Amino acid sequence: MQHQLTTYLRAGYPGLAVITPEEVRAEAEIAAACTTLGHRLHAWSSSEGLVDTAEKRINSCPDPLEALQLIEQLFASEEPRHVVVMRDLQLHLDQTDPLLIRRIKDLLRIAKAGGHALILLGCRLKLPAELEHEITHVDFRLPDSAQLGTVLDGILKSAKIKNVHPVVRESALQCALGLTTTEAENAFALSVVETKGIDHKVVAREKARTLKRNGLVEVVEATTSLDDIGGLGLLKEWLTRRAGAFSESAKSYGLPAPKGLLIVGIPGTGKSLTAKATARAFGLPLLRLDMGCVFGGIVGQSEANLRSVIQTAEAIAPCVLWIDEIEKGFSGSKSSGSSDGGTSSRVFGSFLSWMQEKTKAAFVVATANDVSKLPPEFLRKGRFDEMFFVDLPDALERAQIWDIVIARHGRKARDFDTVALARACEQFTGAEIEAVFIDAMHEAYAEGKEPGPKEILEATARTVPLARLMDGQITALRQWAQGRAREAAKRNATTPRDSRRVADAN
Repeated sequence: MQHQLTTYLRAGYPGLAVITPEEVRAEAEIAAACTTLGHRLHAWSSSEGLVDTAEKRINSCPDPLEALQLIEQLFASEEPRHVVVMRDLQLHLDQTDPLLIRRIKDLLRIAKAGGHALILLGCRLKLPAELEHEITHVDFRLPDSAQLGTVLDGILKSAKIKNVHPVVRESALQCALGLTTTEAENAFALSVVETKGIDHKVVAREKARTLKRNGLVEVVEATTSLDDIGGLGLLKEWLTRRAGAFSESAKSYGLPAPKGLLIVGIPGTGKSLTAKATARAFGLPLLRLDMGCVFGGIVGQSEANLRSVIQTAEAIAPCVLWIDEIEKGFSGSKSSGSSDGGTSSRVFGSFLSWMQEKTKAAFVVATANDVSKLPPEFLRKGRFDEMFFVDLPDALERAQIWDIVIARHGRKARDFDTVALARACEQFTGAEIEAVFIDAMHEAYAEGKEPGPKEILEATARTVPLARLMDGQITALRQWAQGRAREAAKRNATTPRDSRRVADAN
């Protein structure tokens, strides 16, 4: 941020805004920019008043209107040029005081004439319409490895820990990416207390807790591999061939990092399972985004939440960002904005722009059940590298799914005739196949024996597959996918198209 801030100040921008929870780090970079330019730095807060950071002189003025009067006096002088940081002014702007807004506009005009600057610093900022075009936002990204390394070195020095292996240090820093400096410092300190050293597992655990607490993204442990998916041969082959595209050798080759993958299909056919397996296949951390949590009730909160998600994903990159049932999150983007003031459209537009222009290796895996709710511009090439359609599993794939499900629940697949079981559950999804086996296990346990063909067939007869309940919707989805999306599994000419694809055993 320092370089961008220095450029803005040199160009004479009178009003700037830095949105971040890292107040200390932001103020340090602002101070460095002022030192470079020879500007005089002041800081205001309702608790401390207006402070001259060089002379440590304090003017007690908890009221922002009173502070603006003092700042106007500073800006009246031509030399030196002054930069004033106002902390948490949003809390006062929320009151929509017309006098405060007018005073800020007048002050920005004076600042422009004298080469001074007013910087708003806080965790959020929603400017009134009168100030939207007067104040410029300055990007403030989460700390990178080098900045986190400084934090880690400080923790190691205070704990008197020496000779940390470079591999151990780098692993801890990689696990801390996506955290603020304060959060990373806490994670490093906890690792020292628990392990008497630096353990990347402790740091990763704390990051997962921190991100989950924030409620927007969470770190998901990628324990599922491509071998845990029955069928989906074409999709798995596509993922395998792109697993090395995030390496340094791929960069040297001139190969851009893959952008993402959209998987559409019938519920329960393995889309979510594939998203988890993708992270394992790529060897990258997996982040799960809940689009429902992005939309907030406060004006401007939804857009700020999306910016926070993007910052986190780009800080952790390379990573896999998983968005499940994405059509539910963006279903309102087609509306005119009458229902939510255009919030859905703005968030959707920002997400599309990021997908198109992003340079960080954040691979997006999005799943969708109802593509009719997705706007056409979301589906075009350039946003995702490829779009796959996942249909119901055919007989061969159902047999593979039975093998996986039986083994997952601690039994040996060779003890069952999975080919016969596959024939008995025609039009079943993978999720329904697992539900049938669990039902059979309950019945067998109640009778004090192992599940056998009798219990499984009875459970199958009790289950009405989704394919029968949604016959019309599935037919429409198949028709839509023809010519628009790639098949996720290889067609078998010897088997009827009673079903097509794979299982989500979750």
